[in-house]
Amino acid sequence: MRRSIATRILSVALAGLSFGGMAQTVATKPEPSAAEVQRMQWFKDAKLGIFIHWGIYAVDGIDESWSFFNGKISYPDYMKQEHGFTAAHYDPQAWADLIKRSGARYAVLTTRHHDGVALWDSKQGINVVKDTPAGRDLVGPFVQALRKDDLKVGLYYSLADWSSPDYDVFTRKEKRYSKDPVRWQRFLGYYQGQLRELSERYRPDLWWFDGDWEHSAAEWQADKTRDMLRSYNPGVVINSRLPGNGDYATPEQGPPITPPAARYWELCLTTNDSWGYQQRDKNFKTPTQVIGLFVDTIGMGGNLLLDIGARADGTIPQEQVDILTALGQWIQRYPEAIYGSSAGVPKDYYAGSSTVSADQRTLYLFVNGKPNGPVLLKGLMNKVVDARLLGSTGSLKTQLIGNSVNIPGLLYIDLAGQALDPQMSVIALKLDGPLKLFKKPYDKTTES
Repeated sequence: MRRSIATRILSVALAGLSFGGMAQTVATKPEPSAAEVQRMQWFKDAKLGIFIHWGIYAVDGIDESWSFFNGKISYPDYMKQEHGFTAAHYDPQAWADLIKRSGARYAVLTTRHHDGVALWDSKQGINVVKDTPAGRDLVGPFVQALRKDDLKVGLYYSLADWSSPDYDVFTRKEKRYSKDPVRWQRFLGYYQGQLRELSERYRPDLWWFDGDWEHSAAEWQADKTRDMLRSYNPGVVINSRLPGNGDYATPEQGPPITPPAARYWELCLTTNDSWGYQQRDKNFKTPTQVIGLFVDTIGMGGNLLLDIGARADGTIPQEQVDILTALGQWIQRYPEAIYGSSAGVPKDYYAGSSTVSADQRTLYLFVNGKPNGPVLLKGLMNKVVDARLLGSTGSLKTQLIGNSVNIPGLLYIDLAGQALDPQMSVIALKLDGPLKLFKKPYDKTTES
């Protein structure tokens, strides 16, 4: 999942059209079908998911798969980490409970990264059951724990496998072959066979594919793969890493400046600078920073997939536990402004993040810190029936300035004397009807 810094910056600049240097295939559609709306509803309403990168790369705390691919370490030295991958303190129910406390509604586990090491007892290739001291299926117990906590199950799977003798790419500088249809067909059977195993055993609610950029949709037999996955679960959600078949886009590491073109999207964000566990990476985001990134994302209509990396023994670093716990505590204070909401008003109208309720009749303004004076909202065509600070009693004072028949005025919301949230406060504006914003260009004929 790690590419060059320039590539990752470009991916964000392109507003979610690229993830890790890989071309997205999700585009805005004129009108969604009823089946698509139904399939995507839980995902749209969830707002928060937790990504878990876990594999043998946690033993030495190095880049997942990319460390040998980019020549930072030899392939044999990378694979020696198998001997230290114990999962000795793995507690899948504790993982699921932490995810539940974070406020997330789904989780995504890396069942197999580009290094080819599967976390279940696959009948094919390398896996932790037969090749590491862990010696057991690590996927199944986590799936069971998630469902016990009423959380949706997402499984990450890399289409590429740089360890497979039948896969053409080995490292950035070395390929196993250029064209060999027989070997490629064997590889297709291998990867599709593993997906059948995972589908039959775990029936995931979401597939999070990766590693697709080295081949085309036709070469991956992506349509065939999609049909096979939906034969097990017709409602399964699929990300855009299965070329030509994605339900949603996946920008990474920073909210796009403007919303992606895709109707559904998800920001993938690490809690520090690494996807998997790296003991030397102490550059953790603060809970307040994560909350800010979260509201910025949902304010543009996306989900946040927040990543943590477990150690080789299955424990989660305390810093990441603390971030998830603090995020969950904040979400618990303001659930009505989060779950089931839609993108709020553009930042031309409000200099902050916002969401709107499912019925479009309540607008939520997220207020970062203590503002220097009243909060300003522009271009609101609705009448505000009531303004309140979530978590407080009573109504807030508002003032409308410069309102005319044709152009709405400036709405000032007074927070003086209010007990504000030290991380992020939320104002709820009850409207007299569905949210309506002024969008016409300024016309001099409206002047008095």
